[in-house]
Amino acid sequence: MHFESVKNFPSDFSLQKAFWQANAQSIIGNYTNNKNSYLVGCQPAIALQMPTAQIIYILSKRFDDDKVRFCLNPDNVFDSPIAHQPDTEWLKTVSMVGVNVRTIGSFWNVVKYAFTLPRHQSSIHLLPIWECGVVASLYGMASWYINTEFFDYEIAQQFPNLNTVEKQLKVAINLLHLMGKTVGMDVVPHTDRYSEIALANPHYFEWLLRKDFEILDHTDQLINKVQNTITDFLGEKGSASGDYFPRNPSEFFDDAKNSEDVRLRILFGKKENKESRNSRRNQLINYLYAQGLEPVPATMAPPYRGLIVDPSDTAKTVDNEGRVWRDYIIEKPQKMSRVFGPLARYKLYNSKNNNTNWELDFKSPKKNVFEYVAEKYLKVSLEYNIDFMRGDMSHVQMNPKVDENKIDNYYDIHKYVKAYIGKVKPSFGYFAESFLVEDNLMAFGNEAKHLNLSDTDTTLGNLQSIALNDLEFTTEFIKYYHLGSTEKFKPNFTIFTADKDDPRFDIFYLEGNEVRYFMATFFKFFPSYSSLGFEMRDMHLMPAPNEYYTKLFVFQINEGDKATHGPYRWGENGSLFYNLQQINIIADQLFTVSSSPIFSGLSSLEIFDKEKIMSWQLSFEGQSYLFIITLKLPKKTYLFDLAQYPKAEIIDHFNAQGTKGLKGNSILFDSYSYAIIKLS
Repeated sequence: MHFESVKNFPSDFSLQKAFWQANAQSIIGNYTNNKNSYLVGCQPAIALQMPTAQIIYILSKRFDDDKVRFCLNPDNVFDSPIAHQPDTEWLKTVSMVGVNVRTIGSFWNVVKYAFTLPRHQSSIHLLPIWECGVVASLYGMASWYINTEFFDYEIAQQFPNLNTVEKQLKVAINLLHLMGKTVGMDVVPHTDRYSEIALANPHYFEWLLRKDFEILDHTDQLINKVQNTITDFLGEKGSASGDYFPRNPSEFFDDAKNSEDVRLRILFGKKENKESRNSRRNQLINYLYAQGLEPVPATMAPPYRGLIVDPSDTAKTVDNEGRVWRDYIIEKPQKMSRVFGPLARYKLYNSKNNNTNWELDFKSPKKNVFEYVAEKYLKVSLEYNIDFMRGDMSHVQMNPKVDENKIDNYYDIHKYVKAYIGKVKPSFGYFAESFLVEDNLMAFGNEAKHLNLSDTDTTLGNLQSIALNDLEFTTEFIKYYHLGSTEKFKPNFTIFTADKDDPRFDIFYLEGNEVRYFMATFFKFFPSYSSLGFEMRDMHLMPAPNEYYTKLFVFQINEGDKATHGPYRWGENGSLFYNLQQINIIADQLFTVSSSPIFSGLSSLEIFDKEKIMSWQLSFEGQSYLFIITLKLPKKTYLFDLAQYPKAEIIDHFNAQGTKGLKGNSILFDSYSYAIIKLS
């Protein structure tokens, strides 16, 4: 194979823009003629500015007019690349890119962004896509309706039939599937504190009664007061839709007599009138607030249960209505104990002893709640043809005595959802948000065991939370390699996530980013995960304005240190983008030969002064390649002797600056070097 590089491609950010302007026609031609699997050298911000007519033209030239027209009809379903897979094993090999749609504005822009993703970045994870509640957090679902802020006016003008956000999402996923990408959604085990979901189904959640600093009641019987209060509200305000409603709470909240859809219309009005729905919801919140009734907030990490009101007078939030919301804390906290006041977790298990001691009975699942959540996500996965789920807060394992119980589908909500959807879509995979930390830190028991019991395919891991030159990085890497060799799930080689794109974590990304990407691309034992924005991320020696961090677009906050005041701004790290393009162009050619190369295992893992040289082999249709990296060798160099490979051909060798280091038949390694050698 003859490897081509990105010829004359500059490493300067501004010159890269000029390069695109001068060479766009030929680059697009290489894409439409299937020479490249992506628009080589096209910065993401440039792709997002491309007009819709040009996007359709490019897609039609590459994939065929009829297929593109088929995909543009929201009534059609274009087969996913994995639609006919018999199981979920495919998810254990993908390179995934996480996309916070708010950073780029619309579902249609996800299609534009996908033009910059090469073949090996084969999967796209969409952060939560539903209407939001408090502080507009993507993870605080207010309803099951698709978030209208992701509507695109440009494509609606070009194609007037795409006049709803739901239709645009269907078309976007059709086209992403056409482009060879799988698409995943978040499965979130909680909602916004006073979501339409919680208010229409209060019996699916836990509630408490608070007055100032004291929780007066959190027993199971409190749900009766909540239901009575909601029906009293309707008695005073009337039906929002004009529909008849039963005044008896047990009848009103009985799905057999009064479905959730009917309750939602009566409580909040028609789906199409979002402003009116929010107004009604706010009125109902006021009504419940006046009675001191609140959903129990979601918690993280042992012991999970046992809430008290934070006694500090400053531990509160005053909203725009003047309502004072007190913060909650765990009464006997452990190291990672957290309370998420704006969120309410589904009540998945019945309580022991009327919940007087905040104790759940894990042998007594609330099966109707499990089924409700799973049925909703099944409907979404079928309606939009979604391929996998990312399980938000998969590390939440609340049962301290899991070994004593029989494990069934009710062991875990994500396990249940995967199995429920898997009956209809056997290829529907489960990617867990779990960090593989020590036992009893973020979950009761051992996280690896929990993931196995939950039928997890892959998990996020924690490599993104460690600086590459830290010895802990290689220690964790070896741990993940062992887990991937012995467990049912595969840890991800995680480069970067929206959660770590935050000023607090800048130190992790000051160096070594090319090696992270190189390993994620070619160490095909692991799947990998990265988030939008990594490819041009600036090195923030000091915290940058919030608009440069994708994490801070998970919310919409106008005040405080998490506030953003303008659109997301891509970094201008031309040097990083240049180096990643060099990796991508080689990967694009290799993965054209085979999208599933044979991984031969670690060839070597040599330790020098507690640092590591690592090498491994991949075979593409019988042709073997050796991949070598350093992690890292400070104040010294190391020669990797190729004498044992007399006919080896060095395809490419870079250090962090992208320069080459060769000496005779050896490779000169320095900080964060990496190399590809063709073996004969």
